[in-house]
Amino acid sequence: MSKTEQAAYQARTLFNSRCNGVLSTHSIDLPGYPFGSITPYCLNQEGQAVILISTIAQHTRNIIADNKVSLIAFDDQADDSQAAGRVTYIGNAIEMTDEAMADRYYRFYPNSRHFHKTHDFNFYTIELVRARYIGGFGEIYWVEIGDFLKQNPFSFSEETAMVEHMNSDHQTAMNHYCDLFNIAFSQDTLPSLAGVDSEGFYLRVAGQIHRIQFDHSVSNTMEVRQALVDLARKPI
Repeated sequence: MSKTEQAAYQARTLFNSRCNGVLSTHSIDLPGYPFGSITPYCLNQEGQAVILISTIAQHTRNIIADNKVSLIAFDDQADDSQAAGRVTYIGNAIEMTDEAMADRYYRFYPNSRHFHKTHDFNFYTIELVRARYIGGFGEIYWVEIGDFLKQNPFSFSEETAMVEHMNSDHQTAMNHYCDLFNIAFSQDTLPSLAGVDSEGFYLRVAGQIHRIQFDHSVSNTMEVRQALVDLARKPI
């Protein structure tokens, strides 16, 4: 794997492991200045970021005037933020009405279903133009679309079936995954599966999203099943 390929993989892995980023838009109240705030996101079928924001939010007003935005994701658990990895995902915010994608977003953030229907929120896809990855001191790369994005091989219906099956029948396995990766949970906050793609899966625990990477990429549901079984049998 070349340095560029490795940087792209690390950038994607970091971006996919986060669930919140700093969204920056062009301010219309203070022209020429960026406006940033923390915004939750999840990924669509192409691996691009999807956000949900209110029609009265400052970001929405800014996007309507100029839809060029950036979304910065970083390791917020690192002791030294300057030495830790971070990704600046740069793209165009486009309003979307994909109901399947909305349902995926709701699995990650269940309370947003209420916000969307009662408080006039809209979904936006941030269509990637380019990404900037900093892996640490001296590790600085521009990452192109084709290197950064990775298509999810599973349709929304396939993913939903896997999620529902795990949540209905394999609670013990998901508890074990949490134990393996030191994710705290209790009987009142049991983990649930939120999403699956070719490189890993997401657990939702007590309102927090946790990303677990597969040991190797998977391309079909049988390979997902085997990867999850192998992980469930892995000793702590």
